Order: sequence, then C-alpha cells, then structure tokens
Amino acid sequence: MSAVAPAPRACAWCGTPVEAAGDGLVWCCPGCEGAAALVSGAGLERFFQDRTAWAPRPETAEIAWERLPVRTRPDGSCEAALHVDGLSCLACVALVEGLLGQDLGVLEAHVNHATGRTRLAWDPTKTDLPRLADRVTRLGYGLRPLASPPLVQAALLWRLGFAAFAGANLMLVHAALYLGWFEGMAPGWAKLLQWTALALATPVAWWAASPFHARAWAGLRAGVLHMDLPISLAVGVTWLHGVWATLQGQEGYFDSLGMLVALLLAGRWLEGRARRQRASAAEVLAARLPTVARRQVDGAEERVAPEALRAGDRLDVGLGEVFAADARVVTGSGRIHQALLTGEAEPVAVGPGDRVLAGTTLVAGHVAVAVERAGTATLLRRMEAALAGAGGEAEEASPTERLAPAFTATTLVVATLGGAAWAWASGPAAGLQVAVAVLVVACPCALALGGPLSALAGTAAAARGGLLVRSAGALRRLATVDRVVLDKTGTLTCGRLRVTGGSDRVLRVAAGLERASVHPIARAVRDAARDRGLALPAAEDLVERPGLGIDGRVDGRAWQLRAAGPGRVQVVGLGELVLGDRLRTEAPATVAALRAEGLAVAMLSGDHAEVAERVAAAAGIDEVVGAASPEDKQARIAAAQALGHRVLFVGDGVNDGPALTEAAVGVAMRDGAPSSVLAADAVALDDGLAPVLAGLRAARSAAASSRLALRGALVYNAVAVALALTGRVDPLVAALWMPLSNGWVLWVCGRPLREQGPLTRDSRP
Repeated sequence: MSAVAPAPRACAWCGTPVEAAGDGLVWCCPGCEGAAALVSGAGLERFFQDRTAWAPRPETAEIAWERLPVRTRPDGSCEAALHVDGLSCLACVALVEGLLGQDLGVLEAHVNHATGRTRLAWDPTKTDLPRLADRVTRLGYGLRPLASPPLVQAALLWRLGFAAFAGANLMLVHAALYLGWFEGMAPGWAKLLQWTALALATPVAWWAASPFHARAWAGLRAGVLHMDLPISLAVGVTWLHGVWATLQGQEGYFDSLGMLVALLLAGRWLEGRARRQRASAAEVLAARLPTVARRQVDGAEERVAPEALRAGDRLDVGLGEVFAADARVVTGSGRIHQALLTGEAEPVAVGPGDRVLAGTTLVAGHVAVAVERAGTATLLRRMEAALAGAGGEAEEASPTERLAPAFTATTLVVATLGGAAWAWASGPAAGLQVAVAVLVVACPCALALGGPLSALAGTAAAARGGLLVRSAGALRRLATVDRVVLDKTGTLTCGRLRVTGGSDRVLRVAAGLERASVHPIARAVRDAARDRGLALPAAEDLVERPGLGIDGRVDGRAWQLRAAGPGRVQVVGLGELVLGDRLRTEAPATVAALRAEGLAVAMLSGDHAEVAERVAAAAGIDEVVGAASPEDKQARIAAAQALGHRVLFVGDGVNDGPALTEAAVGVAMRDGAPSSVLAADAVALDDGLAPVLAGLRAARSAAASSRLALRGALVYNAVAVALALTGRVDPLVAALWMPLSNGWVLWVCGRPLREQGPLTRDSRP
C-alpha cells in the first residue's frame, strides 16, 4: 500500500468519494460514466447545471418489462402508469422527461415529482416499454409498475361519492326539521325541507344502493337470505315510508337511509379494491421469468420461450441471466442469487450436480444446465398459481352476515303477523300502518353499521400503529390468531448484507476491487466504505473470477478478493471482512410483547439452519426451522391450521407468497417484493415488527367493539319492534330512537381508536 493515498474526490454522477489525482472528471464505476455519456449524447447537459442533488448510482434492473401488460388506446398507441424511484430534485424530473421525449416513438411522458409517478404513451410500431425502461434505468433511476385501478370499481366509487354527499346533506336537513319541532318552523319552510330530503334520498335509495338490491334479488333467486336482503328491504321500505310521510307533511327517516348506504358502500369498495390487488400479485410474479432461453441443440444455440422447454433440454446461462426452468448444473460453476425463492440474502455457489430454480439469477460465472421441470411445473409457476388462486377464496362471513337470515325472517314474520292482528282488530289501514312501522323501526341500521364502523375504526387504529389492513375480513381474522410465524430475512433482520467486521485497511482495498461490480457483496462493501468515510481507491486490471472472486491492482499492488466461508470474504494476504444481515433492534422486545398477548411465536426461514437458529436465539424465539423452501413454509402453516391454530405469517419475499396466502392472515413488509405486498392481507408501513403488534391489538379491540355493538343493536330492535306492535311508534319516537341508537353504535365502534394503547408511530417497544 502506498504511503500517501491520492486525495478523495467525488464521482461526477453519483457523488461517491473516489481517490484520484488531477483535475478531470472522475467516475466511481462504468455505470455512472455511461449514464453521464447518455445524458450528454442526448443533448441534456443542462441537467448538470440545474441539479441540486446527486443522481442515483446505476444498478442492474431486474424487471422483465416485456412481460408486463400495457393498455392499448383506441388509436392503437400504448399507455402505462409507472413509478420512478430516485428522483431527488426537479432537475431529475426534467432529465427523465427529456430523455424519454428523445425517443421518436414516445407520444407522452409526464413525471410527477411529488408522487414519483409517470404516465407513458408510445407508438408500438416505433418503440416498446423495455427499450424506454432501459433508457431510464441506465441513468440509475428505478422504474417499477403501478397496479392499475380496477375499472369495475369506478361505478361503485361514483355511487359512494354521491351517497356520502347526499347523506351529509340529509343529516343537515333533518337536523333543521328536528329543531323546528322545538323552536317552531313555518309550514312552508318545513315542506320545502321535507321535499328536499326526498329529492336527495331518492337517487341514494335506488341508484347508489343498487348493488345491495341486485345482490338481494340474486340471493332470493338462489334461495339464500344474506345481509344484503334486510339492507335492501330497509332501504326500500324507509324510502316508501318517507314518500308517504312527505305527502302527509311529516318527516321520514332519510337521514338514517343516507348514512347507512354511504358507510356500507365504503366498506364494499375497500374490500373490492383489496381483492383486485391480491389478484394482480400473480402477474407481478410472472414477470420474474425471462422471455427467452438459450437452448443447445446439436452444438448450435436456439432461442426459445420458457414454455417451449422440456425435461432434458440443455440450456446455456451466462453472467446476469435468469434461469428459465428448474434444472441441474452439468458443466461450469458460478454463484446464484436466490433470495427470490428461498430468502437467502447471500449468493450461493453452484457447480456440476447442483440444482437451480427458475427465476433465480446467475450473478457470477457461466454454466450449462439440464432442464428437470419447465413451464407450469417449475416452483416459480406453482407459486404463481397459488397466488392467483388465493384471490378467489370466499371471505369468511361476519357475525352480522351469519345473523342476517334469522333477522330477516323474524322481521318479516313479526311484521306480517302484527299487521294481520291489527287489521283484524282495527281495520286494514291500522294493520298496514303497524306492519310498515315494524319494518321501519327494525331497519338494520345499527345492526349493519356495527361491523363496518368497527372495521373502519380498527383499520384506522392499526394504520396509526403502522399496519395497513386491506379488508374487514382480514381484520376479523387478525383478531382470532393464536400463533405467529415469522420469516427471517427482511422481517426479523434488515434484509440486506452489511459489513459487520473488518479493519478500514482491508475495507479500503476491498472497496477498490469491488467498485465496478454489481454483486450484492460488492454493494455491501462499497456501502460500508462510504459509511466509514473511506474514499474508493483507484483500481486497475480488474478481473472477475466466476465462482471465486476478483483480482486487481490497488495502490500499485496486486490483490485477490476471495470467499473465506459463510458470511466472510478476505483480501488475500491482508485480512478478512465479516458480512451478515443485522437483527432489527426492536425484534426481541416485540417478540416478547407478542408472547405476552398469549401468542406462540415461531420462525420459518429459507436460510441455512445454523444462521436461522442464531437469529432466532437473538430474537428470543425457541421454535425455528431453517432451510425451508416456499413449499415447506406453506405446508407447515397448513399443518398447524389443520390442528386448529389460526396462524399469522409475516414475510417480505416473493418466496413467502404461498405462505402469506395459506395463513389465516398474511402480513408483508413495506419494502418487500411486489407480489408479497399485493398478496398479503396487511402491509407493515414502518420498518420492523412493531406494526404487527399494533395491528393485533387494534383488531382485538375492533372485534370486541363489534360484538358489543351487535348486542346493543339486537336490544334496540327488540324494544323498538315491541313498541311498534303496540301501535305507539310515530315519526317523533322513531326520529329520537334511531339517531340515538346509531350514535351509540358510533361511540362503541370508535373504541379501537380510543383504546389503541401505547404502541403508535411515536411509541414503539
């Protein structure tokens, strides 16, 4: 090592410190130099003058853009909504838009700096999405797909918006009418407000509430009495009574009608959105496979689709390529990155006889493999099928839905018998009035609102604690879990290789040798050097040895960087660096808190058994299984649930998809694989496991609130129906009882927010 190192300077693209002499521009890697050349070649040099922050360092993109669906517009052009990561200033926005605009086939390219979203439109006869994505990723900006909003939800969203608007105004109109009873109101003004309420309530009852009427009618045709039938009856009867009351110069119950429809539509829209997101998880997973494979036939190479491969085919796989089938290595050696399927953070060495899986990436070396399983038989395709099937499972019925048939039948029988009795005793008019009164006061407002309001309060409380729960059904299931199973990488640990040991002297030389590599270990070494304030030294004659390491010259001396065992690399003749995945700081406290809640805690990891046991011990977990494949995880969770357990699984990788869908509740980490986030029932918005505990507490509180609201609603309906049968229910009585009962339900269902406990975004164990 030289006595005096060159002075550190900054890479002209990303700002990484680099040891260099002279006054010219310096680059930390060929990727940064190529990105700058691309900008200059496109005539966008003004970016360097306008930028207020460094650009991101280019990394290898892993998304197969050619497999992602795009929307074809009526004029034949294509359109896609995407997300751009790494935007640091407005100059970045102008650069990305300008670079995309340079392509002759691009029709529109607009980037929103605040959200990072971009909408692209292009002529497919002149360009395509993979080409456009490559131009952006070569600059270092991450480009990823957005889940398109489901068109089927648009009509429901319009109904929800109108019901919310009309419901709020109906509350104001009826508040004025109720005050008029006590303060006095001119008949003309009262009539105007009554007809205004009817005008607002009519489209709510028959257009906004049409999904409930349609499902109620479909249920009757199928011989099923579900919750939509009493809701449909309540809406229809309340509207008819309101029409009669308006004609008589009296007040109806349109305020309760508007609130009921708006809240129930909100719950229906949220649950439909969650189902759509889960269904798209399979599409994201499918994008991980390459579009072509290089098959060897009689010494010649032919390029074929992965679906055309058969067992026994020989494939040639080079550095950076993705395996298109499950296979075994025949010749050659290298290292594969298989975190996609197993969760292992560190690349694994492979040689003749070793098995490789479709969807994993060769990050070092060159191999020839023999196909064992291809197409739908590969592990990746089986995972895709599991995710696709998960979205079609029926949601478990809520307590209110289970009660609906009995409630509906009882209400109809009581109304019929009561009306008949009054008709026999006092005439048909009295009988009709009592029958309508029973149907109106037995309106399932309090009954139907308890579940949705508890769910809304529970999901709000969970979100405040850092857990986004996708549906009311998921929240109900979360309240019943008795067993928590955790993944290791990215869940209990931070999910990224870090240098945890080694001297600055060794780290400096290793960073110089690794400065141009895209290997995960290379990124960990460079990050550690930056964190310690070490500038990357100049390196010469760099040669990457597939499956072995890197050779090169630093400070005029030849060095070799080699693997020295699991989690260790060495600069031969100088020293070693220790690498590992760090345990999250709050993990032990959160595991202890989960146990205090009465839950059993276990860990399932695809990593080596020795590593998994060490991490589990540090987190305070006794039950641990290592080297578990995605199918192993799914099978173990299924076995536990077959014994009567309700399992909550927490994971973050694509390999966790089957386990997430198999568990009673699946929770994905915020920075996890896109398919895991889409497949999960809930997503942890903050790092670590604390959001899981917050969501569990919120779900249990919401379940208790829902049970209390249900009991109160039944008591209210029993008393109200009894009064209606005596003929003593008039608009004044109903006007007082119904808002009071609904207000009580609102107060009870708000308990998850009031009793959330100490665990919030600002207070974590």
